[in-house]
Amino acid sequence: MGVNENSAKEPGRRTQAERRSATRRALLDAGRELFAERGFAGAGQEDIVERAGVTRGALAHHFATKKGLFRAVVESVEIELTGNIATAAMRGDDPMAHLRLGCLAFLDAALDPAVRRIVLLDAPAVLGWQEWREIDATYGLGLVSEVLEHCMEAGILPPRPVQPLAHILLAALNEAAMLVANANDPVATRIAVGEEIEHFLSSL
Repeated sequence: MGVNENSAKEPGRRTQAERRSATRRALLDAGRELFAERGFAGAGQEDIVERAGVTRGALAHHFATKKGLFRAVVESVEIELTGNIATAAMRGDDPMAHLRLGCLAFLDAALDPAVRRIVLLDAPAVLGWQEWREIDATYGLGLVSEVLEHCMEAGILPPRPVQPLAHILLAALNEAAMLVANANDPVATRIAVGEEIEHFLSSL
């Protein structure tokens, strides 16, 4: 009989967990849309919860503050971006092609409104430079380091310390992406910085 009682309660617990997950997802989706459209300062809490279809209490429960939601949105965009870059990189035939395609995919992402506004323009100001760099390193540095290691293992690049080179390359990519994001003509700037990144990679 005890087993039957537990079985009867389990669906309720799952439903509650599903509701919490759905509320969190709705807030993340609404936050991403509004932060991309209006920027952090222009997206009010009332606007976010109204678009998400939840209460202010739900926002406070899941993320504490609007800044807490923004940080979670930044991380979710970074995770998605990392996956897209990895997918683009793997279209190459060798590790150096993986590196080149991954770098260019990151620059292409700077043209995406969500990446541009949330990750490149607002995140350094809202979260602070150090916290933004830590998030960026969490998702980007490992990817860059891994492909550089593969290039060295394949004999395409000469053996050297990977971490300093990965940090330098990631910094160059971030600066290039920021240039695209802040440009009056992002498309033309993307083409120009893409050419320079390709020159940089050919000189490694």
